[in-house]
Amino acid sequence: MLLRGLTWLVVFQLLGTAINHLVLPMLPGPIIGLLLLLACLMIGGEVGKPLNEAASSLLRYLPLLLVPPAVGVMVYARDIAADFWAIAGALVISCLVTLVFVGVLMQKLIHRHGKHEEQP
Repeated sequence: MLLRGLTWLVVFQLLGTAINHLVLPMLPGPIIGLLLLLACLMIGGEVGKPLNEAASSLLRYLPLLLVPPAVGVMVYARDIAADFWAIAGALVISCLVTLVFVGVLMQKLIHRHGKHEEQP
C-alpha cells in the first residue's frame, strides 16, 4: 500500500512536470502535479487510502526537509541582514495583502452561506 501511494505521488509530479515543459512554463511542475492530485481526489479517484498511508509515513521525515533552509539562513545571514528592511517590508506588505484578501473572501463566503440557508 505504501509503495502504491508513493507511486501515485511520483506519477502526479511527473505529469505536472510534463505539463510544465509542454504547456505551462510559468507554473512549477510539482505545483501542477499537486493541483492534478487535488482534482483527482475531489473527483473521487481510488488514490485516497494508499496516498494517506504514504503521506503519513513521509510526515515523519518533514523536519529533515527544514534543515537545508535553516542552514541557508545561517550561511547567508550577512546578506539577509544587509537587505533586512527590504525583506521586512515585503513580508509586512504580503501579510497585509493576504489579510485583506482572506477577510474579503470570508465575508463573501459568509454572505453566500447566509443566502443558501434562507432558501427553502
